[in-house]
Amino acid sequence: MHKAPVFSCTLPVRWGDMDAYNHVNNTVYFRFFEEARVQLIENIAGGQIAGRDDGPVIITANCTFLKPVVYPNDVRVDCYLGEMGRSSFMINYELFAASDPEKPACTGDSKVVWVDHAKGCSMELPGFIREKMA
Repeated sequence: MHKAPVFSCTLPVRWGDMDAYNHVNNTVYFRFFEEARVQLIENIAGGQIAGRDDGPVIITANCTFLKPVVYPNDVRVDCYLGEMGRSSFMINYELFAASDPEKPACTGDSKVVWVDHAKGCSMELPGFIREKMA
């Protein structure tokens, strides 16, 4: 990515994140993205998003694996806001291992749709999301 991230967080790699090939299992990268995404949205919202009548739902998630991450380590996930629509926005990710902080271990993205939980359908993005993305 060429611009500065809008949010970054550091997460520990746990021994149990490893697979039989002695590197972090591919499914765990999506968990790293998930934690970064929740922290980002809560940071934008100014508090927890759990328990709201509306909230984010992921409709796509992608990851390109560039190099393995091994335990023990920490990872830094940098988040970038992408295209915004009426009810959705993109988050792009770069994940770096603390053992090699200059080269991404993977990149990814997810499309977030804001949903009215009671109605079970998408709704217009809340003002606090639009304001932060402007």
